[in-house]
Amino acid sequence: MAEEAEKLLHQILERVHRQTRLRRGLALLVMTVLVGVAGNFLYQLAPRHITLTISGGDILGNRHLLTRILQDELRPKGIDLKIDPIVNSADVLEKLDSGALDLAFVPAGIGGDYANIRHVATIAPELLHFLVRPAIRSIGDIRGRTVNLGRRQGSTRTIAWAVFNFSGLHDGIDYIETNFSNEQLLSMPGPRLPDVIVIASFVPSFVVDDLVRRHQYRLLEIPFPESLAVRVGWVADARILAYMYSVVPPVPSRDITTIGVNIHLLANKDVDAHAIYEILETLYSPAVESRSRLKNDESRLTIPSGFRLSAGTREFLARRDPLVSVKTYEKLKNALGLVMSVLSSLLLSVKWFRGQQTDSHADDDARLADYLRRLCDIDQDAARQDAEPGALLARLDALKADLITVLPRLHPSRAELPGQLLHLLTDSRLKLLGMVE
Repeated sequence: MAEEAEKLLHQILERVHRQTRLRRGLALLVMTVLVGVAGNFLYQLAPRHITLTISGGDILGNRHLLTRILQDELRPKGIDLKIDPIVNSADVLEKLDSGALDLAFVPAGIGGDYANIRHVATIAPELLHFLVRPAIRSIGDIRGRTVNLGRRQGSTRTIAWAVFNFSGLHDGIDYIETNFSNEQLLSMPGPRLPDVIVIASFVPSFVVDDLVRRHQYRLLEIPFPESLAVRVGWVADARILAYMYSVVPPVPSRDITTIGVNIHLLANKDVDAHAIYEILETLYSPAVESRSRLKNDESRLTIPSGFRLSAGTREFLARRDPLVSVKTYEKLKNALGLVMSVLSSLLLSVKWFRGQQTDSHADDDARLADYLRRLCDIDQDAARQDAEPGALLARLDALKADLITVLPRLHPSRAELPGQLLHLLTDSRLKLLGMVE
């Protein structure tokens, strides 16, 4: 069965091979494919300008500041970030999933099933700042007070609710919730400000700086972050260092524990992998660290966010792999074998597409050799005792006339061969003429 199939295949190829137009059409198709592959390769190498949309949350938050710094640092690399300051983290995830937004810094704990979102990086955590009036010294003292949790759709409110619920405090029963934005808080007179203000931010936070300096707020310690983390997986133990926001009076007066919330950089799955690589390279650069005063530890990059790693992140993580590891060596060896196989196939294909080619020099040399053989036959006949010079002259003239007719179409390997053959014909004719006389 295999032999019959092979025979049939050879018959088909031979039939195609004899069809000049079909052969040329296939050659054109192969060349088109090769040019397309080469063009795509060159396109990937060529410098490109990419515009991406990104959200860093509240315009007065440190996440937004980090986004602005990234925008500045990426512009010379051909990546233009258009910032959309969306406060509602749920809306951010919806827009990321739909493709209306390309990138966003999103706090942990805002879940959902989003098939089109990819994890790019986990950066430094935001710390929960509980700003309180001097009279409030513990979580229990919050009862009966006004508590500002930021915008109702904001992530800070979600995090603060987890803290209050764990503490047994409930809105409308134990405290009165307010929802002023950071902009409103900074513009309000002191007496109208809430008793407790909850702000999630990298440290130091300039909003907290302002409220401590102008309105004498203090920072309240949250003593149970590790216990809360057992129940709510997206929070972690964190610290705010002593004197972070004031030296006289000290705020805080000692290192205090609080809630830390990881911040994830997320992207839509269709964002260019090379662009993500450049963003990560910039995010972890000394320039961004210096300008943002934020130390991003690259070892935290893959802390899970609940989404799959982006292709650009995998490429960024692989940049420090050994150049010639065993795995890389095997890949190179296989790739070299593949390249050699492809080149061999191309050479065979070129010969096949060109069709049967004859060596014109060899053929023409053979024809001249045949004329020389016929001339030698005439010379041998002339040497015989019963030779008839007249008949031999007739044969010689016919041979010469035939040669002169085909000479314009002959291209022997040596250009002097036709002249030498004609010279031999002339010598033989002179000898025959001498015999006639």
